Amino acid sequence: MSFSKTGLLAVSLAALFASGCSTSRFSSMDQQPAPLQAAPSGTVTANQLPPPASPGTADPSKFPTAPQGPQVASLPPDGTAPAGAPDLTASSVAGVWKASVSGQSCQVATPQTKFGSGYRAGPLHCPAPIDGIKSWNVAGKQLTLYDANGGTLARLYSSGGEKFDGQTSNGLPISLTRG
Repeated sequence: MSFSKTGLLAVSLAALFASGCSTSRFSSMDQQPAPLQAAPSGTVTANQLPPPASPGTADPSKFPTAPQGPQVASLPPDGTAPAGAPDLTASSVAGVWKASVSGQSCQVATPQTKFGSGYRAGPLHCPAPIDGIKSWNVAGKQLTLYDANGGTLARLYSSGGEKFDGQTSNGLPISLTRG
């Protein structure tokens, strides 16, 4: 008996088709899935909220206090350098500093780029008044930060190592640490 290739292929396909229709793998599609179990639930209660406080009448003792920034050495009342403050040079001040004004932090860049009667300065996300720093200069033991008009914004003195402490022109404590 001889079979042609076409005949053999036709018989093989018919056998595969017939066996595929009788398989049980599709029979599970006719069944419905089992229902899901309900999630456990707790008891819900309702309570009345206290009335809102009018503006300006909130009790501050009920609120957490904000963390205080680093303590800054105070300057003598006459604005002179603290005892033991070293003489400063432009190269000892040049760089990037982490500034802290009344507990708020930012960065101040103090490159040695000539600008006006001192050097250019660049505050980054700083609070007032040091957000207006445009230049800086050193004279003796004092580092002075200036605004765009050449007005003094802050005076600082080295408090050792890589740190300066001082006050802004409106009396706020300010410190610079190498950052």
